[in-house]
Amino acid sequence: MTTATRGDPSDVRPTAGLLRHRDFRLLWAGQAVSSVGSNVTTVALPLVAVAVLDAGTFQVAVLTAAAWLPWLLIGLPAGAWVDRLPRRPVMVICDLLCAVAFLSVPLAALVDRLTVAQLLVVALSAGAARVFFETADQVYLPVLLRPGQLPEGNAKLQATQTVSYVVGPGLAGLIAQLIGAVAALLLDALTFLLSAVFLLRIRTREPRVRPSERSRSLRRDITEGLRFVIRDPYLRVLTLFGAASNIGLTGYQAVLVVFLVRELRLEPGLVGGLVGVMSAGGIIGALLATTVARRYGTARALLIAAALTGPPALLIPLAAPGVGLAWPALGGLLIGLGVAVGNVVKGAFRQTYTPHHLLGRVTVSMHLLNYGTIPLAAVLAGAIGARYGVETAIVGMTAWLALTPMILLVGPLRRRRDLPAAPAAS
Repeated sequence: MTTATRGDPSDVRPTAGLLRHRDFRLLWAGQAVSSVGSNVTTVALPLVAVAVLDAGTFQVAVLTAAAWLPWLLIGLPAGAWVDRLPRRPVMVICDLLCAVAFLSVPLAALVDRLTVAQLLVVALSAGAARVFFETADQVYLPVLLRPGQLPEGNAKLQATQTVSYVVGPGLAGLIAQLIGAVAALLLDALTFLLSAVFLLRIRTREPRVRPSERSRSLRRDITEGLRFVIRDPYLRVLTLFGAASNIGLTGYQAVLVVFLVRELRLEPGLVGGLVGVMSAGGIIGALLATTVARRYGTARALLIAAALTGPPALLIPLAAPGVGLAWPALGGLLIGLGVAVGNVVKGAFRQTYTPHHLLGRVTVSMHLLNYGTIPLAAVLAGAIGARYGVETAIVGMTAWLALTPMILLVGPLRRRRDLPAAPAAS
């Protein structure tokens, strides 16, 4: 591969910081607006299903599952394809596909043709685009930035994404309260269009993939990425922890809106506000992640993050109308803080630790298990909620999440202060 060419030498001065890096700012802005839109969808789509189409608990949970199912269906080949293709065009196409998908919902509602089946198709389509976008994004960031800049870049992107967890649900609840949940999806479509515009303005040219790399067997490429993750003790344990914790996280989140609306009788605006507050801890976590990693070490930072992600989940089932909403708000704050710290540290570690020609396949191999458990968890939570009640589903899933940090104690993290810079074989 050839060396990437950056559009402006001033963008990469060590003392300038990433705020003066033009192409990173464009990538950052694109991700910011699309993240807000995506997090509008996390509340707006279930609200459309519940308030407009009178969907049941299981149907709402299946909607959540549909958004993540593509990681199981196309995750591995997507990683191999991304390693063969220019990443920025892939990301732009994904943004445009998402815009079209979400725009179809208000159009169908306008002519009284909206159904739960269409919402499922939209969730699946957006989920498939997300597989390619997130994989390409992980590989593209090291093209824009030097290895030493990756922790700061990941921290800024994670902080912005976490802000969107607060702003998106709040906007969705407010729009749903004022003019209906369907209208909130118009905002989502617009954000993906804006994201595509920002990405198109980036000047950095990517390394060209050699023809010999394109002609290799797709199955061989997939196997190479999987083998790297399975054999590496650090990536292996981080993948298992991510998969297990996502079962609990997604499980309670898949039925949370139903629980708040039908069990606690909260108005849509309050639902969006509460979900936003529960996510606010991630802002603090993303801002503190690099400081925590420097002070305590990257390996210990992951253990601290896991401790914050797990046990505080037990506060969420204590939710009750009025002052009782403080319990899920506090639990969500701590969970968000832990998830953000863990994601920043893990993302920077994977990008610098993994050989770049394998990064797309390694990323998607880890996501296959991390995200692949999400649709299964959503369906499981929906089934439990439909059979035994939504509150029982919330209790079961948060109890599982509280136990997952123990997985990291099985691997090599507990014996180290910092994560290694490269695989031992290197």
